[in-house]
Amino acid sequence: MGMTITGKILKAHTGDGTCEVGREIGLIIDQCLTQDSTGTMAWLEFEALGLDEVQAKRVVSYCDHTSLGFKGESTDDHYFLQTIASHFGAIYSKPGNGVCHQLHYERFGVPGETLLGADSHTPTCGGLGMIAIGAGGMDVAVAMGGGYFYLTVPEVLGVNLTGSLNWGSSAKDVILMILKEISVKGGVGKVLEYMGDGVKTLSVPERATITNMGAETGATTSIFPSDEVTRLFLRGQKRESDWKELKADEDASYDDIIELDLDMITPQVAMPGMPDNVHPVEEVAGTPIDQVFIGSCTNGGYADIRKAALILRGKRVDPSIELIISPGSRQVLQMLIKDGSFEALIKAGARVIDPGCNACIGIGFVPGHGHLSLRTVNRNWAGRGGSKFGRIALCGAELAAASAIKGEITDPRELDPVKVDMIDYIVDDLLMLKPQGKKVEIRRSPNIAQLRRQIPLPDLLEGEVLIKVADGISTDDILPAGPSTQHLRSNLPEISKFVFSYQDDGFYARCREKNGGFIVGGENYGQGSSREHAALAPFELGIKAVFAKSFARIHHANLINVGIIPFVCDTDEMKQGDRLSIDVTDLRGELEVSINGSKKIPVSHNLSERDIAILKAGGLLAYTKEVKN
Repeated sequence: MGMTITGKILKAHTGDGTCEVGREIGLIIDQCLTQDSTGTMAWLEFEALGLDEVQAKRVVSYCDHTSLGFKGESTDDHYFLQTIASHFGAIYSKPGNGVCHQLHYERFGVPGETLLGADSHTPTCGGLGMIAIGAGGMDVAVAMGGGYFYLTVPEVLGVNLTGSLNWGSSAKDVILMILKEISVKGGVGKVLEYMGDGVKTLSVPERATITNMGAETGATTSIFPSDEVTRLFLRGQKRESDWKELKADEDASYDDIIELDLDMITPQVAMPGMPDNVHPVEEVAGTPIDQVFIGSCTNGGYADIRKAALILRGKRVDPSIELIISPGSRQVLQMLIKDGSFEALIKAGARVIDPGCNACIGIGFVPGHGHLSLRTVNRNWAGRGGSKFGRIALCGAELAAASAIKGEITDPRELDPVKVDMIDYIVDDLLMLKPQGKKVEIRRSPNIAQLRRQIPLPDLLEGEVLIKVADGISTDDILPAGPSTQHLRSNLPEISKFVFSYQDDGFYARCREKNGGFIVGGENYGQGSSREHAALAPFELGIKAVFAKSFARIHHANLINVGIIPFVCDTDEMKQGDRLSIDVTDLRGELEVSINGSKKIPVSHNLSERDIAILKAGGLLAYTKEVKN
């Protein structure tokens, strides 16, 4: 039986275990990336391993989430990241260079290689034919040190593309349609592998848009073939030598297949709440908006913003709203200056800002109370844009630009079609700093707090349920992004004060009063971002375990890595204030949790033997040191 692209890359990179669906393997990681939101912790964790230098073939530390340096602590973090990367042998991408995901596929992605990144949208590089996986900082730290990344071999969901996109429809609409079909949980335990004649009609940046937002399905990653389109893109990036053809065998077997005719794709909008709350534009056209944001790692490529500029050329942004443009990389920024796009956008009334994450994570341009912001980003749950009172809708660049003209959600097909003629890629790595080695002294500010020591798991866990939350709790719900916390990513004692602040502003005080305890959740607890702080901060507060009906993949791993047990059970009978007790002497046996000293309910988990060993040691860093010694 033939092999999928996924199967070929995973098999070639299996360093431990047997590469069969459902079995745990240790994956050899070729490349690693960190960013300034999760990277400070990841580098502190790497440093704690006691190694002289990074061992992965390529490690890049990006500065994109707090690149505006809106607080002095953020600027301190930048110098720490620049110097520690240089000290240990990693490349450093300076503030203003762009978003890690777009920069990585432009400058470093290699078809057939593996990439592990401390950011949930790392699968963006699947658009180049990489197995690119988002993970927590501890997993990335271990991989930077040459260790395996352990994962359960996923199923492969084939997505067969036919036809080609019509004017007004975009790659964003492709992934929105997939989200509409399979939901934010439909990709859990799967890789989305794209195939079919329609693939060759999509550029690499379009493919990257699709693989970027594949993360919103819960998928392990997404991947496209590496073909002639890929080769031409890499030639434009002046690194054609990195190209190799990569395709599935003719008789490759998929666990399931979705059929998608690109000719039938129409403009879509994900209305506020979840990325799978998707509607055809006809259903929501005319809805008033307060803001439009075009850019981010999802739609910050040259063609996306060039289309917006062509749509807006000679027109003006509706005076009742604001339009913000944020290119995904400095390369895109320079190309848009060269071709006159920025002049057209500014004349239309747009605001143009530095390449970076910016509004996507609530750093600037935070929607006002009840405001609807139409954005080309990837997430739209409450709080994602920096305020739980703002509302976010998701769409492609054409729809966003058309809507900016009218001040309401607008079908771009009402406008004359525009066509983007590609210009030469501008390759300029001025803000990519090569490592200088041990001669570089690591700069540390007072805001950079050392990690708490991980201690072995006790035999009995006891404590109070400090909060009970609903289904679909995201990492933003657990620990908000945005201006209140972004500058505190290197200071766990301070950032832990914001845990569940959107849900219950008394949570922190209860944790301190009760000396820790338990969290109870529902389905898909911890969905969304790879934000390790959503596990690290509860660890800092003494949380011993989380009981939920199911967990999102990355957060499940992050909890284990910090020594918090993710238990699976029916949580309907648990409530805040209940006193829980559970014997964890033998995590391999049958388990039950006692509620208030009387009622008992069965508890299970999805822990591998290695997971159990990590928890027994107190967390991944403690376990790694044990194994190394």
